[in-house]
Amino acid sequence: MNKTVIIGGVAGGATAAARLRRLDEDAEIVILERSAYVSYANCGLPYHLGGVISDRDDLIIKTAEDFLNRYNIEVRLLQEAQTIDRVGQSVLVKDLATGALYDESYDNLIIATGAKATVPEADADARDRVFTLQTMDDMDRILVFIKEQQPQQVAILGGGFIGIEAAENLVNLGLQVSIIQRSNQILPPLDPEMSILPQAELTNKGVSLLLDSPVSRISRAADGINIELMDGSSCMVDFIIAAIGVRPENTLAVQAGLDIGEHGGILTDEHMRTSDPRIFAVGDVVEVHEYVSQNPSLIALAGPATKQARIAADNIYGIESTYQGTQGSQIIKVFDLAVASTGINEKQAISQSLDYDKIYFSASNHADYYPGSTDIQFKVLFLKSTGKILGAQVIGYEGVDKRCDVLATAIRAGMTGSDLGELQLCYAPPFSSAKDPINTIGYMIENLLTGKLLQFHWHDVDQLPTDGTVNLIDVRTPSEYDRGHVFGFVNIPVDDMRRRIDEIDASKHTYLICQQGVRSYTAARILAAHGIKSTHLCGGYRFYSLAKL
Repeated sequence: MNKTVIIGGVAGGATAAARLRRLDEDAEIVILERSAYVSYANCGLPYHLGGVISDRDDLIIKTAEDFLNRYNIEVRLLQEAQTIDRVGQSVLVKDLATGALYDESYDNLIIATGAKATVPEADADARDRVFTLQTMDDMDRILVFIKEQQPQQVAILGGGFIGIEAAENLVNLGLQVSIIQRSNQILPPLDPEMSILPQAELTNKGVSLLLDSPVSRISRAADGINIELMDGSSCMVDFIIAAIGVRPENTLAVQAGLDIGEHGGILTDEHMRTSDPRIFAVGDVVEVHEYVSQNPSLIALAGPATKQARIAADNIYGIESTYQGTQGSQIIKVFDLAVASTGINEKQAISQSLDYDKIYFSASNHADYYPGSTDIQFKVLFLKSTGKILGAQVIGYEGVDKRCDVLATAIRAGMTGSDLGELQLCYAPPFSSAKDPINTIGYMIENLLTGKLLQFHWHDVDQLPTDGTVNLIDVRTPSEYDRGHVFGFVNIPVDDMRRRIDEIDASKHTYLICQQGVRSYTAARILAAHGIKSTHLCGGYRFYSLAKL
């Protein structure tokens, strides 16, 4: 009988065990889990913290008893793997309840130890008020503290997913919340100009946002916890939640001499095998290849962890399935705003020296004439040579997830802008428009690649010459123009352009601005028909104004 031992539960370990049982009824499967929970929804922890998920037990997906009764899998809780003996094919295990040590043999081993939350340095007497939010125990400790101490102010260190979700839920509890972020933006998967939208949502909901604010010291004070920042300023709070990142829990792998990647994750092949053919690794402890660039990376997401777990189980059973890389498709709720991304961002495209271009586009989530439409803001990256989609960032209130999912599928399928234009997507007025925003994005990319349109971007606007050597034309209505415009641009509404064509010097290149980039495209085609070369502002004045905040 083949015996598989799995170190760690939750998404990776639990999924691998269940998949292996479905493939092999006779295999002996043992899960060693050092906590009291083998399978729980750690992504839901912030929402129980804020009371959105009212029943704590709803976070527990499967118990040890469930695994035994349904899958005939032995789950041993409060059992911590100490070392791996690769030669003897055994794991030294410590029973955390009794302190006893014992050896557990294996034919195949899966390491699913996940990642460990990074804890900031703090003075000794302040550490009892610095929490993380990664496990059920972490959540319980925070809830006990809130109940017993009745805090009023909390600082969240880190503006990533966990930090923002915690911020929203603590605001809902009535706390005064500050997010302290080391870098100049929240949500690192976004490019800086796109992060402005969720940052505005946070501040509008009462969250104090401190960007470019590295912490120099955390100390105890009479009134709570004092956080000193590198710029010399400080803030006083009742407690801290540290959400400054995670690192692979690779201690066992390092001790066992397994190959470790440049970012600290365990190296595996496409079958999720480590450098030892009897040992597999899955989940956040693994160093993956980012799907678009195939560069090594750490991407901690539950979806990829479950896919890797399935692949590891397949290969243990004898099915040669492979993992193709982690695309990083992700979404977060920021109060009423949905923020999604997939593939690579512009920061990554630049670092990889890709010959790319980008478009900014804003569209309604459904037909404008149907009540309740709201805008969705897109940023899409593509290769200049082929139009192949590289990455996307999608932000709005409704319809964000399905648009980002379509773009994620397009990236996985190697689709181009032209392919997006050909997609036949669901339409009814409450859900979309006859020409879905995804189609329009495809048309925009196709127009750029075929030379029907030239574009410039928000960061190019302030470098345009205003000395009369080029034409600068704002094609919005006079009332829009009067509410705000870029210095040097004269107002010729697109509807008047044919009648006023003689006012435009055909010997000069023309730069066009409208509100969202649609009317400027129409104006560009009118000018082209009159032999006047032009370039339009992608995303329009609306996005320029946003990005310049």
